[in-house]
Amino acid sequence: MSVISLNVNGHSHSVDVDPETPLLYVLRNDLQLNGAKFGCGVGQCGSCTVIVEGEAVRSCVTTVGSVKGRKITTLEGLGTPEKPHPLQKAWIEEQAVQCGYCMNGHIMAAKVLLDRHPQPTEPQIRAGLSDVLCRCGTYYRIIRAVKRAGDLMKSAGAPRQKE
Repeated sequence: MSVISLNVNGHSHSVDVDPETPLLYVLRNDLQLNGAKFGCGVGQCGSCTVIVEGEAVRSCVTTVGSVKGRKITTLEGLGTPEKPHPLQKAWIEEQAVQCGYCMNGHIMAAKVLLDRHPQPTEPQIRAGLSDVLCRCGTYYRIIRAVKRAGDLMKSAGAPRQKE
C-alpha cells in the first residue's frame, strides 16, 4: 500500500492503495464518483472512460499509480444538476440515453472531441466515439447530442477547457 495523491475534478485527494489498483476502483470505491462504470474490465467497451490531461483513458485498465499527480476529470467534474455542462444538457435534450451504461464513455469521449474540434463533422463524431460501445443502439441520438453540444458551446461562447 502507498499513499497516492490524485487531482480529480480540480480537487486533491490522497488514497492509501496499492499503486497497481485500477483507477476505476479508486474513483468509485474511495472517492464515491460513480459516473464511470465497470463494463468489460479489459478496456474495450469504454463505459469507464475518464479524461486524463486531455486524453480519453479507460480507467478500468489504468493503474492509480500511473496517474498520480495528473489532472483527472470524471463525468461529475463536467457539470452539476443545477448547471449541467452543454454535453449533459444536449444528452438530455436529444434523449441520447436509453439504459445509460455507455453514457459516461460517450460524454467523456465527446468532451475530448469537442475540445479539439468545436464543430465536428458527422464523420469526426463517429470516429471520435467509435471506441465506446452502446448496446441499446442509440448512436444516432448520440451523434445529434454531440452536434447540439457543439452548437450550445459555440452560442454560449464557452471557453474550451484544456485538460
